[in-house]
Amino acid sequence: MARPPEIRIAQDSRAWAAAAAELVHSLGREAIRANGRFFIALSGGATPEALYRALTSPVFADRFDWSRTTFFFSDERAVPPDDARSNYALANRTLFTPLNISPAQVYRMAGESHDPQAAAKEYEQQLRRAATTSRSTSPIIDLVLLGLGEDGHTASLFPGSPALRDQQSLIAVTQSPKDPPTRLTMTFGAINRATVVLFLVAGSGKAGVVRGILDPKTDAERQLPASLVAPEKGRLIWLLDRAAAAELSNPSTGTSA
Repeated sequence: MARPPEIRIAQDSRAWAAAAAELVHSLGREAIRANGRFFIALSGGATPEALYRALTSPVFADRFDWSRTTFFFSDERAVPPDDARSNYALANRTLFTPLNISPAQVYRMAGESHDPQAAAKEYEQQLRRAATTSRSTSPIIDLVLLGLGEDGHTASLFPGSPALRDQQSLIAVTQSPKDPPTRLTMTFGAINRATVVLFLVAGSGKAGVVRGILDPKTDAERQLPASLVAPEKGRLIWLLDRAAAAELSNPSTGTSA
């Protein structure tokens, strides 16, 4: 049975970014102590960008040894890697380059492929080869970072997508209602095997959907894609700022970040 989510609430955007960076460092050190390496899956968007900029800031940049970290992506848009809409481009600009991360440490989804299905299969094979150990039959990522859309989507798992019911694949091709429409995404088969899944959510525009997922009132809310994130054996952490937590019935139950 999945554990209940851990809800952490920061007072403002600055405290939120610092708490996110501290948490990534802490979970990374824990993974390295346990396994000698740290596997992390990144997401795109404005909220993860705030984390990346915190990790590369003078306060945090020299506090973690990234040499034993391997980076994956939870999803990607069907665009070239230098396109401004690419999740890889965002991470490369705001995280990899400032931290001098070696390209050998990064597994990039081939969003530019003319055959998205083939690209999804290739990324799944890469993920299986890199992150499956002698103690598991499937790849296990130490930390999966996820954002949250106002429609309840996470990664590129959108409401009504057939990928929500995919129990076989680890990587799927999905369609977004926003441009660019074609996406590659981790499925719940990969996400829910993670040691830790961390939702990064900030801003008042997300307050309604945060309430719908963490304090659902209807079956529709219980079936939103982000509601289906439930690590099988791992931890689920929601890191919110006060604005994003504003509509929770009892936000004081969250731990202050």
